[in-house]
Amino acid sequence: MKIGMLRRRPGSSLSPIPSYDRIGRVRVVERLPNGYRVYPENAVVILGLVLVAQDAGFTLEEMQMLVPRELASWDHDLLTATLARKIAEIEAEQARLAASKAQLLAITEAMAGRPDGIDCASNAERVLSLTMLGRAHLT
Repeated sequence: MKIGMLRRRPGSSLSPIPSYDRIGRVRVVERLPNGYRVYPENAVVILGLVLVAQDAGFTLEEMQMLVPRELASWDHDLLTATLARKIAEIEAEQARLAASKAQLLAITEAMAGRPDGIDCASNAERVLSLTMLGRAHLT
């Protein structure tokens, strides 16, 4: 299968295919005299796996471990452990983002609740000092 045929497949993206070829996940079967690359039929499946892994935040190095050179050689235990580790990383990042969001919402609320007669700079200083003291509710 030529790279142009891969491009026409649903869900495929042309630009990363040569880089996945370089890391050994979507390998070229042959190169034609005109320079076209010919890929195996399972390249669409492998490319789909790579794209899903990329969307989930896997690095190229992690993808090399996750996505096999041949689908028949998939290591079930390694795959399961790798996916569980990525899920834990995503959950930790979600918790960090939720805490950051809560802090920003509290700061925004405190800024909006500026006391009468205080200018914006003084209000910002007031809110930031409360933040630095670690108060949960900035009022």
